[in-house]
Amino acid sequence: MDVQEWKDAIETERRQKDLFFKGGYQSPIPFEERADFKGLNYYPPEIKYRFELELAEHPQKEIIKIEDTKGNIREFIRWGEFRFNIDGVDCTLQAYKSDKLEERLFVPFRDLTSGKETYGAGRYLDLEPERDLTPEGKWILDFNKAYNPWCAYSKDYACPFTPPENWLNVYIRAGEKNYK
Repeated sequence: MDVQEWKDAIETERRQKDLFFKGGYQSPIPFEERADFKGLNYYPPEIKYRFELELAEHPQKEIIKIEDTKGNIREFIRWGEFRFNIDGVDCTLQAYKSDKLEERLFVPFRDLTSGKETYGAGRYLDLEPERDLTPEGKWILDFNKAYNPWCAYSKDYACPFTPPENWLNVYIRAGEKNYK
């Protein structure tokens, strides 16, 4: 992988997202704020936060209940876990699915930046097989693509809280920062 091409791709994705947030009819930015919207805040792309990992799939798929920001309870399937190391700290993140037929993995997380530099309720990664699965069968877990749930921008949205099992005791200075 060419690091400069990777950085350029991250920057392109961010510019496209900013354009959508400013003018897209489905943007989570409240309409009255869009004229002043100058773009989201991001950490600079950092390759140390990009991993290619095997998913340790759980033999028993447990259903867990996660509350969202509006007080609703949502059910997710604890599908598997990713194990990696950041700055000498061993980390584990659970990956969830909404439905057993779904191919996408949902990876919400909190870290030591949460509530300070980044959204307090945590950030999300969505992993899609056609985009994030390598030919060798490893998943690309790239925290540079970590994003705030839409409830960070508007109270009109209900977003799942990050379960405590996905609270990391490290700083993940990658991806989106706090809005405003």
